Amino acid sequence: MKQPFSVVRASFRVHAFCVVLFFLLFVFVSPLEAAKKVRAPLGSTITMREAVLFALKANPTLGAAHAQARSQQSAKKAALGAFGPKLGLVYSAMKQVRKSEPVPTSNPERGTYSLGVEISQPVFQGFRLLANYQKQALQAKNDALAVKQTRLSTTESVQTSFISYLRASANVVSQKEAMERLADQLQITQAFYATGLKPKLDVLQAEVDFRESEQLLLTIQNTRDTEVAKLNTLLGLSATADTHYVGTLHHVPFTRSLAACIEKAYQLRPDVTMAALSVDIAKKDQMTVRAEYYPQIEAYYTVTNTGNTPDLKRAGENGSRYSSWEVGAKATWNVFQWGTTYHADQQAGHLVTKVRYQEQELRLQVGYEVKTKYLALREAEKRIGVAEAGERSAALAYQQALARYREQVGTGFDVLDTSAKLTQARFSLTSAYADYLTALAQLFAAMGEEHPDILHS
Repeated sequence: MKQPFSVVRASFRVHAFCVVLFFLLFVFVSPLEAAKKVRAPLGSTITMREAVLFALKANPTLGAAHAQARSQQSAKKAALGAFGPKLGLVYSAMKQVRKSEPVPTSNPERGTYSLGVEISQPVFQGFRLLANYQKQALQAKNDALAVKQTRLSTTESVQTSFISYLRASANVVSQKEAMERLADQLQITQAFYATGLKPKLDVLQAEVDFRESEQLLLTIQNTRDTEVAKLNTLLGLSATADTHYVGTLHHVPFTRSLAACIEKAYQLRPDVTMAALSVDIAKKDQMTVRAEYYPQIEAYYTVTNTGNTPDLKRAGENGSRYSSWEVGAKATWNVFQWGTTYHADQQAGHLVTKVRYQEQELRLQVGYEVKTKYLALREAEKRIGVAEAGERSAALAYQQALARYREQVGTGFDVLDTSAKLTQARFSLTSAYADYLTALAQLFAAMGEEHPDILHS
């Protein structure tokens, strides 16, 4: 027994709703569940390696690059599907009023209805389909390389920000030590003043230096807190998230030569490979334009049912229905278009030349960038040795000045001056370490190498 049409339609609606619901759950819920698996390491200590790895999972910019790469993979598959046959369905209804004698048995006053199914297969499209598929495949590789480029950029940003935070934290420690020295000096000066051994001027000078040091500490602490907020943002966290970044600034040996670094950059940098792919993509665009020089050939097979009722069935004495099929091939060739195709071909050729020049320029820029980072690394490395020697000398000078002051053979100005120089020497040493590590992170990024933790390379 056949089911009523209303029951079949209701069943179809239920199935369609289930399919749509499943699709929405797959598209929207799955990414959300995946995002929930990425947990922020809040409330615990975070090393540079942990910060970089977390940023590579949670950074929105990198997520957008991954989405673009997946989108291009779908575009590549879509271009591949263009090689296959196409199935089309056409349903038409037409009402025609025509008076004639005798009245036709087909009774056209009821209208004419037809349902046709056509299968078409591209035979030759002037290499357009091939060029488009190859272009999409190259673009898919390009977008995959863009993901790697974004990973390198994200890693460099996190590491340089992490180093800036460590620099500010070390400066806070140095400034607190300076304040402790100034506080001790102020107490000693006040004691000498109370016994009449030192004038009031020395006490006032010691107080001024202590207050200025306190103001500088507030500024440095603000810099440190700002770097924490920046790091949180790079990790895809709230600027006020409870995070604790840990690490120590120190010298990490780097023994490669400049020539080796430049050669490695040419091999590994994604943008160098992307530039070469851009030339190939431009060539495929030119190939697509040149397809207009050739005829477009397509094979087809069509089956059509025609009748004078909407369901295409015989109904009554005047009902009619007939079927027909057709198989064949058709060719279309634009023989002359007033030079449109020729000049479009020339335009595409000039664009290929332009992209080639851009590739050459990029290679030159890569060499310059690597050399700049390499020289900055070596300059900071030399500064480390000088700053370490300067910090040792400044510490010894302060100890001697303090001892002389306590023995009443030195002045308070000597103590304050050597204390300030010791603080500055420690700032310089911290800056040398931080500049060296920053240059190292930038050099790795310029070479196309991904090192999550350069503090332990």
